[in-house]
This record gives sequence, structure tokens and C-alpha cells, in this order.
Amino acid sequence: MRDVLVVLVAAGSGTRLGAGIPKALVNLAGKPLFEHALQSILAVPNLFQVVIAVPADHHQDFAPVAARYSSADVNVVLVAGGETRQQSIANALAVAQSGHKITLVHDAARAMASTALFERVGSAVRESGAGVLPVLPVVDTIKLAQAELIIDTVDRTHLRIAQTPQGFPSVELAAAYAQAAKLPEVEYTDDSSLYSASGRQVISVIGEAKAFKITTQPDLAAAEQHFQSTLRTGIGTDVHRFAADGRKPLILAGIEWPNEVALEGHSDGDAVAHAVVDALLAAAGLGDIGGNFGVDRPEYAGASGEVFIRGTLELLASNGWSVQNVSVQLIGNRPKVAPMREAAQARMTALVGAPVTIGATTTDGLGFLGNSEGVAAVATALISGSAK
Repeated sequence: MRDVLVVLVAAGSGTRLGAGIPKALVNLAGKPLFEHALQSILAVPNLFQVVIAVPADHHQDFAPVAARYSSADVNVVLVAGGETRQQSIANALAVAQSGHKITLVHDAARAMASTALFERVGSAVRESGAGVLPVLPVVDTIKLAQAELIIDTVDRTHLRIAQTPQGFPSVELAAAYAQAAKLPEVEYTDDSSLYSASGRQVISVIGEAKAFKITTQPDLAAAEQHFQSTLRTGIGTDVHRFAADGRKPLILAGIEWPNEVALEGHSDGDAVAHAVVDALLAAAGLGDIGGNFGVDRPEYAGASGEVFIRGTLELLASNGWSVQNVSVQLIGNRPKVAPMREAAQARMTALVGAPVTIGATTTDGLGFLGNSEGVAAVATALISGSAK
């Protein structure tokens, strides 16, 4: 059941960041801060709706991204923010659709907060019925000062650093905001303070270091470091026997090989394509071809290698990875690769969207490959991605 509302606060001016535009629109690794946050939010289980509070005079700058991520399942809407953070959230709650049970409030400035953190907070709200605040322990020594004079050392044992998203039962949060509206002279710096002031309980869960708030240029530079490209490699193998009935054609590397016997298999038996899929999945740490497109799934019976490659590329992209290149070694007495190498490489390169090279070797007459009973393929893949 979809019952989670997320309010994304993106109405801040960003004065301390010095970018000359609202903070949420500042570029981080090729995307505005709020889009990074939105991507993590949209993977939250049971997500019902996302309401983004934006500067009223910059609505048009946020609208294209919101429209791109909105769907039939999750509606992403914009609302004009207020003069304060508290007013922006009140505006967002006022336009939210009814039907949600849990509300998570998040600052777009904490652009790198993971989906796992949203899940942790939401689950704690669901289990406890209380407000939930993600926190980190204070590790620095804290001093109490009066101007330049140090007065005391504060015991940090019970101190915590507050983060977002903060989570609440929706009905209770709405009641807390209604109560706060009766005291307009009081302004709370975060929702957990407002919620506690209404007499309701707030508990904590562990936060995460990368969910820090991007407020200044050094913060932005630190965030950029998290998105530096990471390279990973993977190896994949596949083996198929030639069809006992001698049927044709042979499908290998996504193309037909003239006058060659087909390969047996649950799908099209394309050992090259299947090895490439396993290499890509291994590099990204996303399992293997059996786990993602297994023989127990009838929709893949007879499917072409293109189907598996396309599905694998979608998995990689959704996890922040892109393919740099792939190399494949085909092992067996036949087919002869040289006459078809150029066509095979071109086809695989087009499918993968990155250079694919194909070589061949034999086993010098040893084993089932040496007896021309089938073929084997070994693929290595290089992928790059962001260390989010």
C-alpha cells in the first residue's frame, strides 16, 4: 500500500553558498541538488506522493525535472515555499493529497542522503508510531563560550547531530503544525523540534555521514568528491552445446552465422551475449544472469541476447553505472570468427553502447570444446560509476 508522503524542502536562497541562485538548483555532478535528493526519494518503498517546496519566483526552473520524474504511481508536485522553512513545509502539507499515513520531511541541501536512510526512518515511524529523527554522534570536543572566553567543556555523551529526512505519523504531524500556527512568533529550526513542542514523542535512528548539509562552497566541494568516477571490472562466462538435431541458424554475438548449427539453451543460446551480461552484472555487483533472468521465468524462454543486454544496461543505469568497454574471447573449433568479427563487434558495440571486441581461440583438441560439441565464451567488462 502506498502511504508515504515526502516533503522536499527546496525553497532556500543559498546565500551562504554564494551561487547567485536558489541552493536547490546549484549543480552537483551534473544535476541540481534537489534532483539528486529526488532520485533517492523515488526509490522509497510505498511512496505515495512527493511535494517539493520551491522559491515562488523560480517555479519554472524546477518544473521540468518534477514533470520528468512524476508518474502514474507517484505524483511529484511543486508548491511555493514560504518566508521560513516552517512555512514552506506548512504550504506543502496543505496541498498534499489525502491518504498518506507517514510523512517524511527532507532538506534538498542534504542531496546525498540514501534511499536506505529514508527507509530506515520510515520503518521506525511505522513500528513506533513516534516522530523519528536520524542522528549522528558528536565526536568533537564541545566548548561553552562567552565571546572569546571559554567557560566550560560540554559533556558530549548525550549530544547528537540532527539530520533529515525526519519522519512522523501524518495525522500527528498535521496536528503539530496546526498547533504551531497558533504561535506565529515561535519559529522552529526543524520538524522534530516542532513535533516535540506539541507534546509528542521523538525517537532517533542512526543517520549517515554522507547526508551532510551542503551550505557553503567547501561543503559543495566535499560533495563533489563523493561523485568522482569509480572503475570496476567483471568477468562472465557461458557455455552452450550445439543442437543435436543440427538445426540452424546459429545466433552468436547478436547476429546470424551462415551455415552454422544453432546452440541449445533456454533462450537463444547466444554464449557471447550471455557472457557479456554476466561480466557487466559481476562488475556492478548485481548478481548474475541466472538470478536476474533465470530459466524459471517463462517470459525469457527463447529470448534473444539483446533482451538480456538491454535489461542489464537498465539495471546498471539505475545503480549509477555505465559501460566503458567489453572484451570477449570465444573458445571452440567453430564457428570461425575472423570472417564475422567485424559484423559481430559492430552488433555488440551497438547493443552495449560501448566498444566491444571479440577474439577467438581453441583448446588444441582437448575436451568437449576440442571435440566440437559446443562453444564457450569468456567476457571481461569495465564499467564506471559514481561512488554515491
